[in-house]
Amino acid sequence: MALPEFILNGYKDWKENNYPKNSKLHERLADLGQKPKAMIISCCDSRVDPNTIFKAQIGDFFTHKNIANIVPPYATYKSNYGTFSALEYGITALKIPNIIVLGHSCCGGIKYAYQKFTNQLLENNNSFEVKNSEQYYDDSIKQFLADRYIEGECPKCGYQHAYGDQCEKCGSTLSPNELINPKSTISGDKPVLKKTKHWYLPMAKHEKWLHKWINEGMLDNSQHHDVKLWKNQVLGQCNSWIKSGLKSRAITRDLNWGIPVPLTNAKGKVLYVWFDAPIGYISATKQWAKENDKKWEDYWKSSDTELVHFIGKDNIVFHCIIFPIILKQQKNYILPKNVPANEFLNLEGNKLSTSKNWAIWLHEYLIDFKDQQDVLRYALCASAPENKDTDFTWKEFQARNNNELVAIFGNFVNRVVVLTNKYWDGIVPEKDVTNDQDNHIISSLELFPTKIAESINKFRFKEALSEMMNLARLGNKYLADCEPWKIVKSDEKRVKTILNISLQITASLSILSEPFLPFTSKKLKSILNLKHLKWKDANKNIISSGHKINSGIHLFSKIEDDKIQNMIDKLNTYKNEN
Repeated sequence: MALPEFILNGYKDWKENNYPKNSKLHERLADLGQKPKAMIISCCDSRVDPNTIFKAQIGDFFTHKNIANIVPPYATYKSNYGTFSALEYGITALKIPNIIVLGHSCCGGIKYAYQKFTNQLLENNNSFEVKNSEQYYDDSIKQFLADRYIEGECPKCGYQHAYGDQCEKCGSTLSPNELINPKSTISGDKPVLKKTKHWYLPMAKHEKWLHKWINEGMLDNSQHHDVKLWKNQVLGQCNSWIKSGLKSRAITRDLNWGIPVPLTNAKGKVLYVWFDAPIGYISATKQWAKENDKKWEDYWKSSDTELVHFIGKDNIVFHCIIFPIILKQQKNYILPKNVPANEFLNLEGNKLSTSKNWAIWLHEYLIDFKDQQDVLRYALCASAPENKDTDFTWKEFQARNNNELVAIFGNFVNRVVVLTNKYWDGIVPEKDVTNDQDNHIISSLELFPTKIAESINKFRFKEALSEMMNLARLGNKYLADCEPWKIVKSDEKRVKTILNISLQITASLSILSEPFLPFTSKKLKSILNLKHLKWKDANKNIISSGHKINSGIHLFSKIEDDKIQNMIDKLNTYKNEN
């Protein structure tokens, strides 16, 4: 077969036109030898042309191409790596100072390598089993039903709306075949059993190390984490699964959407979301690391990195059993140090449901409660279901805003700022002689950063929030007890000390409130005319005397009854419509 004409014409053009123009350069390189400025290892993809990309001249680069720009680890001569040989020659013989590994997006070589790896994992490794089984099939829509597409009565607690994988009321793990009176959530029809082939994760073979890791914190004979820091509901659900005997779980599905299984004999199969989705955590890290000049392995394969899963209780076993099994089998990947899963948060006495519109939609909230993002943050954190199911109500939301944020936090800050501007034109007064009351406040103030930080580090966010508000309460009570507005004319020095201490509390609040009330924290720092504050600054004398603060603004505003009633009415309208 003859060469394509464009190749022959191209060569002829180069020989007649390009070469004569650069003949002296070619001759010099031949006589004196090459001294490339860089060695480039690039993919052999035709789109990746280093000379074109970098506008390089003849002799600038020493180029080595292979599939997916692979750079193998150091190897002996017996390994016969072409890339390794090229590297050795480039470094030792040509003395090349720079090495560039030139990758590119949508690399077919990497895609092929991934598929090959997955194929080996699925077909040649004991990690998975291939089994034929009977699975529920909705004949009316001609579709096999994934676990979550099947609903029925829980055989353990009698809940009528249990899913095919789990009962959300009692937390029991289930299989679709265990449901009483199952029905398709798509059509509402009773499904039938139909044979199909799937790949399964044999979880039973991992029971021993999982039990030791979850209950003792031991992994590969080393202490991995402190079990005492894990929540009871997390340990309870995991042990419920383990004690009942871990069963093989299908990691493929018969669906027309999802990530296709990269096997020739798996047409129509897609990966189960809880096999595929956690991998997304890793790929997201890879992308972030690429964009921020970081190494993703430092986060997923480094022993000094802590992996923490913040989830709800319906996802506990996936993050504590299935995902760890996947990570453990890949080797060198870290496992979660903690999974501080919350219980369920209900809304006005009923389960949150976006499908039934029984929910608070953030975009609507931001319209209804303009510039009050922090109020919702505060209310949600204060009522967070950390250890038991809790209920969010609009009345409680209102009470927390009016009775805590407005009456305590906002009231204290407003008083301090107004008095400082009124008496000394916003100039921070000097602190003079302190009494026992002052010293108690100062010593207490120094403890709050540590207490709040410890609670956060132990994932006790409600506790941390409460401590932050206790600081605001401390300041509010101190100001109310001292009543500087009553003694300013008779004892100005005393008032200066009171307000100096009060301003230190306010400044500390501007720092310690940031994890919970970020917008408020920013506003407060602006009022105090403070910048570049860090957590460690919170237990110090933050504001120096003579510092000028700005005029105040109200950090929070009272929410009236009619507005709350409107929100309740809106929810009930949604309920009636559904």
